[in-house]
Amino acid sequence: MHPSSKHYIIFEVSEIDKIDFSQVVEDSALTVRRNLSGTQAIVKYEGSAPSSIAALTTKSEEYGYSEIMDLLSGDEWTPNEDDLEI
Repeated sequence: MHPSSKHYIIFEVSEIDKIDFSQVVEDSALTVRRNLSGTQAIVKYEGSAPSSIAALTTKSEEYGYSEIMDLLSGDEWTPNEDDLEI
């Protein structure tokens, strides 16, 4: 499965219990990527948005692979090297 065939959405973590993990690539609430503040998460799926994704009230627009990678490289999702302890 090529990454470009997947779709990604960002949503508020408060809605994570609404996700039917049999409809998305991730296995559980423990395997979704969260932003650094822990308030948002990302799930990915193929094809049309599954019903549990469509029902989310805080979902973002749908992103493609290159778009989500650009977002993930931002300060909200990736720690600054200066913030990392060695």
